[in-house]
Amino acid sequence: MKKIIILAIGLFAATAASAQSPIRLGVKAGLNIPDIIKGDGNNDFDTKVNPGFNAGITLDIPLITGLAFTPELLYATKGYKAETAFGNFTQTTHFIDIPILATINLGGSGLNLVAGPQVSFLTKTNNKFDSGFGTVEETIIEDKSDRFKKSLVGGLIGFRYDINDKVDIHGRYALDFQKNNEDGSRETPEYRNQVFSVGLGLKF
Repeated sequence: MKKIIILAIGLFAATAASAQSPIRLGVKAGLNIPDIIKGDGNNDFDTKVNPGFNAGITLDIPLITGLAFTPELLYATKGYKAETAFGNFTQTTHFIDIPILATINLGGSGLNLVAGPQVSFLTKTNNKFDSGFGTVEETIIEDKSDRFKKSLVGGLIGFRYDINDKVDIHGRYALDFQKNNEDGSRETPEYRNQVFSVGLGLKF
């Protein structure tokens, strides 16, 4: 996974170097509102959102008038909460997300549509179980575990509103096209991540 992340950073640099139009480097951060879509495994429990965050760097590369290529490299937390007969369970998953986005300006205004594929790399998982009498926590470094897939392909759609040439606000919905594993159980359920997010971006 580390090699893939280094390759992604190299792709950012190569794209920036080869761009014919002025490019903009930026940073962004925001609130994640993640939950899961359960698969066909043994998933007979209800889930709730597990609020998290995202933060990282962006490139804005103009292609033609009204259209730009905007790849990003983000650190993001996802997961879910579940109420069981024995207590409350919280799973927080940590990802490196690489959205490969097209940004389409709508009507010459500050409003833009953003959409494209996203590749996500799982780095670690934090599990917390609260029985009401005590709390048990577990951290799993996913490079050393075969429970979940280490990389997932998904898609993203949303909007970005440019307040001025340096500051924007944005809202998005992202969905994994692949399941986290192929053999779900109550302990490691079969699911796909879905994340609503809002945030703020700064360009330099």
